[in-house]
Amino acid sequence: MNISYKWLKEYVDLELTPDELSALLTSIGLEVGTVERVESIRGGLAGIVIGKVLTCEAHPDSDHLHITTVDLEGNGNPTQIVCGAPNVAAGQTVVVATVGTTLYTPEGESFKIKKSKIRGVESLGMICAEDEIGVGHSHDGIIVLPAAAEALVGTPASEYFGVEDDYVLEVDLTPNRIDAASHYGVARDVAAALTGRGINAVKAHRPAVDDFTVDRPEAKGIEVSVESADGVTRYCGITIEGVQVGPSPEWLVKHLATIGMHSINNVVDITNYILHAIGQPLHAFDADTLTGDKVVVRRAAHGSKFVTLDGAEHTLDGADLMICDAETPRCIAGVFGGLNSGTTETTTRVFLESACFNATSVRRTARRHGISTDSSFRFERGVDPNGCLYALKLAAKLICELTSGKTAGAITDYYPAPVDPYHVDMNIADFGRLIGAKFADETILKILNALEIKAELKAGGELSLDVPTYRVDVQRPCDVIEDFLRIYGYNEIPMSSKLHSCLSFKTPVDAANDLRRTIAEQLTGAGWNEILNNSLTAESYYAPLSDYPLDNCVRLLNPLSQDLCVMRQTLLFGGLESVAHNINRRCPDTAFYEFGNVYFRNGTKTSTAEAPLAPYSESAHLGMWMSGSTRQANWLRQREDACFYDLKAAVINVLARCGLDCSQVSFTDADTPAGGIFAQALTIKHVNGGTIGTIGMVAGDVLRRCDIKVPVCFAELNWDSVAHLAARRNALYTPLPKTQPVKRDLSLLLDTKVTMADIEETVRRAERRILTGIDLFDVYEGDKLPAGKKSYAISINLQDPEKTLQDKYIDRVMNNIINALRTDLGAELR
Repeated sequence: MNISYKWLKEYVDLELTPDELSALLTSIGLEVGTVERVESIRGGLAGIVIGKVLTCEAHPDSDHLHITTVDLEGNGNPTQIVCGAPNVAAGQTVVVATVGTTLYTPEGESFKIKKSKIRGVESLGMICAEDEIGVGHSHDGIIVLPAAAEALVGTPASEYFGVEDDYVLEVDLTPNRIDAASHYGVARDVAAALTGRGINAVKAHRPAVDDFTVDRPEAKGIEVSVESADGVTRYCGITIEGVQVGPSPEWLVKHLATIGMHSINNVVDITNYILHAIGQPLHAFDADTLTGDKVVVRRAAHGSKFVTLDGAEHTLDGADLMICDAETPRCIAGVFGGLNSGTTETTTRVFLESACFNATSVRRTARRHGISTDSSFRFERGVDPNGCLYALKLAAKLICELTSGKTAGAITDYYPAPVDPYHVDMNIADFGRLIGAKFADETILKILNALEIKAELKAGGELSLDVPTYRVDVQRPCDVIEDFLRIYGYNEIPMSSKLHSCLSFKTPVDAANDLRRTIAEQLTGAGWNEILNNSLTAESYYAPLSDYPLDNCVRLLNPLSQDLCVMRQTLLFGGLESVAHNINRRCPDTAFYEFGNVYFRNGTKTSTAEAPLAPYSESAHLGMWMSGSTRQANWLRQREDACFYDLKAAVINVLARCGLDCSQVSFTDADTPAGGIFAQALTIKHVNGGTIGTIGMVAGDVLRRCDIKVPVCFAELNWDSVAHLAARRNALYTPLPKTQPVKRDLSLLLDTKVTMADIEETVRRAERRILTGIDLFDVYEGDKLPAGKKSYAISINLQDPEKTLQDKYIDRVMNNIINALRTDLGAELR
């Protein structure tokens, strides 16, 4: 938002420089991005002076050029200038751009006046026309000043033309500070800061409207009917007759131009002026185009078409609030006017609207139609309903003054439920308790008064406060304290020279964050790249899924777009977007990981008959993606493509780094329904924590929807569950064993349905004490084996850390394992 320094000074007495004002505003929460100098004429006419033509002769080599001598200093010293204007003559008082001056064309391009030769004659400047220096549009000839200006020869042209400098401060408003979205709003804060900090006791002031009267109260004005009261807090309006629409006066044009707005006509300019002066959006209708001399505020007919001022056609929703005449909609309330809703040069009768519309209704309508205007920006955040009537009267006075109009008929003021100041009860000791510093009661009351908060201090330090209705963000004791502190000054709060902290205590959250950082460092060190995706995603991802149905998605009430309308149920799709992005840029080898939250709508399902699930749930997950190759081909090795087992190894390493005993972790076949995200998958389970994740190959249909043509492996761990299991384990030191390990190999003939996970579980159940590992080193399936059979070759690793294993003991252990494999799995030794 642009704030003019000079315009601001109309509402508060300032002695601060623009830079000092910028620092003050930033310190009270109105952060200033830039301070830019603005001149009423570009360049400020620097280097341009008033001169007098001493002589004027025809150029010997041209039929239109003249050789002149000009007095530029008022001392009679001649400066030779070649001029091509047809009206140049001796004795004239003219405007001269001296050598080194930068001029700007009407198109905004710049050029510098240089010492030059024109047709062989030296020229030391340029005698200027209106459009060449920006004081007019004529290029018929040079500017010839009145004879009285002769006394000003040698003086800067900026003084003669009254060039004014101003400064524009770009203020970055936070969403809660809509009260400061105007010059007067900023002036209020500046006055509060200057007074509250004891710099200068000033008060913001604005034009009075106490003398406002209706010129023709007996006349019939536009009738107003509010049919949708839920969308309107207050609606004010007045009719103005005899209006003469035309150009705006110079002061109004300059005010708007300084903040980057173009003048349209005097009526429209006044509504824009009031908007940026005091923050109240207005709309001026051509009253003669309102059918039935009536304004009706109602909801739109669902599905009806409406063309806005920019010529765009919109399909209206039944929830859209419209400003209509007796027959048709004319404006989208608080958002945008209709194609023929404004004033033109032929307008003679105006209906002026000043209203306060429901903020939620305006925000939803603006998002629905993709429209953002200065008006909707303010209505969405909350316009002060108690300022509507003041703005209407001020604008009506200006319109009557600048257009010779007369107000006709009584003011319409629909305000069924007046909004009172926000009442807050608190104790004055709360300020020191919450901020952590001591404040005198007088200081607190002084700043509250500067903020226009009415405060009554009662016995026991109790404070009874009435907060102005324009401060929609100050409705709780903590809000009042925050507002006090920004005026008092954050930098004024003393900081202790000692830091008191307890570094020995770590909460579960701290431990989980430390573990997350540890795993992130491990994966990054192993060549993985961390990604971060939006929690908002497209519903189209979930519509075809059976394992993550669309009904379980948490929907946004007011989505920015259909691509960001639901909360993610899985991290998968954000990662696939990253994979596709890299593949499309010839980076096919990807290994990504992401820590992020997922969200579910649990519906009416219950976990038990006594304990219903919360309607929504949220949990932290770790997602891991692999595609392409893990190693490129070189002179020593062949290319190695990433496969499921590479990802499984990475998952096991993550769990091991978390301190989990991987012998207690199992990978079992997962149900992969048609229409799910996996083509094949394993469920990751822990004996003490149930299911902690899933790993598998992403289904082809899912990959095609993401425009990925290569296989992708994906694992998703429930990080909350993993962190909980890790927190229950303490890191223990284990010395190196004193003995040598023993290795025994077995070649087993098994049914094809038997998995390695089944073998591991059976072997571990048969021997727990000295078993240190089980490895699969060969798999064979072929016509040399009976139908329905396969061969697995496994290594059994045994070791007692305290004593050397004897052959008899080893044979007994191996016999127990072999018998268990035969009994439980039907295995045969080959």
